[in-house]
Amino acid sequence: MVTKKSAAMHYPFWFGGSASCIAACFTHPLDLVKVRMQTAGTTARGTTPTMLGTFVKAARNEGFLALYSGLSASLLRQATYSTTRFGVYETLKAHFQPHGQTIPPSFGTLVLMASVSGMAGGVAGNPSDIINVRMQNDRSLPPSQRLNYKHAVDGFYRMLTTEGVSSLFRGVWPNTLRAALMTASQLATYDEFKKLILGAGLGGDGIGTHFAASLLSGLVATTVCSPVDVVKTRVMVGQGKGVGVLSVLKTTVRKEGLRWVFRGWVPSFARLGPHTILTFIFMEQHKKLWRTMHQPKEPEAVFL
Repeated sequence: MVTKKSAAMHYPFWFGGSASCIAACFTHPLDLVKVRMQTAGTTARGTTPTMLGTFVKAARNEGFLALYSGLSASLLRQATYSTTRFGVYETLKAHFQPHGQTIPPSFGTLVLMASVSGMAGGVAGNPSDIINVRMQNDRSLPPSQRLNYKHAVDGFYRMLTTEGVSSLFRGVWPNTLRAALMTASQLATYDEFKKLILGAGLGGDGIGTHFAASLLSGLVATTVCSPVDVVKTRVMVGQGKGVGVLSVLKTTVRKEGLRWVFRGWVPSFARLGPHTILTFIFMEQHKKLWRTMHQPKEPEAVFL
């Protein structure tokens, strides 16, 4: 009797970035609404803008295509940020679960690996993240304050020539913290929820399980990252020198109290939930196709 040792399948580094780019094409308008709500503050009446109101206002005043403002920067962000964090995470998982080992890393180990991966992704994607936030928020500003970037590359060039290299890393610390929290609360919890669902026999390794696990991970990630996401967005929108994290925090708390902590949570989840679900489903389909193309075929039986 011949037994074969199972070997873990290793996937290309860029699968996570590719899946995230595809998901971004569907969820970009929701991301734009989230950014505008986070930077809007309160109105003269002391109220905050709603998700639906912000969406309708943008579409009515600027046209439906304006909801895709900054799409080139969003795709570039996913190509840098998500490719790095997913790629590093999957590489670390493969390192700590070598060939033939069936027991996956513990949840604590997954969280640690995901945090490190998120920090790497936060640094790599910071420049494109700034361009993305600015382009999404630009049309909501008075004409005299608009930057009018034509696309992501134009934004990079103009930032470098007018604001210097350091401008590309404005907000890098809150962004890196947010990326670490996001990746830990998204990737690690997805793997854990998926394992629990499969272990409880609630579903097979198919789209239904992928949907449920990614939905739950999206809820966790949105709640954990909401406060940091608000600060990160407001720091990145600021174009003058001296706009730092502490300055933004002091100003925000003084003007808005503690309500800012979960400002934009609903549009954040409305964007992050579908984006998380689509990203993991597309990535799982990437992996399924890769396995189909590269899985060794069983040798045909020979009868003598």
